[in-house]
Amino acid sequence: MESSLPSTPILDSGESAERKNEAKNYNEVMYTLPKVKGLRGNDYYLYQGFWYSSFFLEGLMSVQEHFNPQSTDIFLTSSPKTGTTWLKALAFAILTRSRLSGSTTSSLLTKMPHDCVPFLEYHLAQNPSNRDLAIPLLSTHVPYSCLPKSIISSSCKIIYICRDAKDAFVSLWCFFPRIKCRKMLNLFLWKRPLRCFATEFQSWDHVLGYWRARFEFPEKILFLTYEEMKIDTAAHVKKLAEFMGCSFTFEEEEEGEVQKIISMCSFEKLSNFEVNKNGKHRPVRTHQLLFKIVYTLGKVR
Repeated sequence: MESSLPSTPILDSGESAERKNEAKNYNEVMYTLPKVKGLRGNDYYLYQGFWYSSFFLEGLMSVQEHFNPQSTDIFLTSSPKTGTTWLKALAFAILTRSRLSGSTTSSLLTKMPHDCVPFLEYHLAQNPSNRDLAIPLLSTHVPYSCLPKSIISSSCKIIYICRDAKDAFVSLWCFFPRIKCRKMLNLFLWKRPLRCFATEFQSWDHVLGYWRARFEFPEKILFLTYEEMKIDTAAHVKKLAEFMGCSFTFEEEEEGEVQKIISMCSFEKLSNFEVNKNGKHRPVRTHQLLFKIVYTLGKVR
């Protein structure tokens, strides 16, 4: 249920021409950046201290230049494979619980968490109107230092989740079960011991950026760890609700609303929903996503 690259949206002729001009400008910027070749010959560019694929970088530059958040927006931020899908499901279920009014019908039954909470650098870079304005949830894998200034200077709230680097690496390994993909990963690792790569897999600069920012803006940034959320999920669900401004009432807690949300968003439940078993999110070649994850998190040292 991890994120992948988006399909191209339908644009009118005016939007298409504007997009082409923007892409040309971004290509001109990328031409001036340090560049390396990926394992399959695709280019990665050093931008503001991190390596990005050309597609990812175009999306990032687009939102840095054009994105204007709502004052009520809440951004779910993370590195890949650190609990992104779970956090999206929990936050979405918490924020939309009043819409259910006792019904068992939720968008999580018919839409993947990544489609319930759009990615800033994917969905909104392609089409800024590709969101439900009534649900102020957005997500991103972008490091804090690379977030659009419009977000940092706004009153928007940010929720960041991190995870033990070795566990995140194992999650990535399990995410690519095909022999070909694992051989490619082995090729990437062959010069370095596995334990060294696992330690550095989750760029600490990505984590530290949000960790330091939470001390500067404690009212705006909530920092979570996957491990602590697993130990006491109920307490963290209530903490999320309070931070997002929709705390559970005494009556809701008495009626077991917190446990209902935890159950609905559990791995067992989410993985068994038909949409998550057979639904399509956005088509992508597996090796493209692997390269995006590995290189995007590669902070230059």
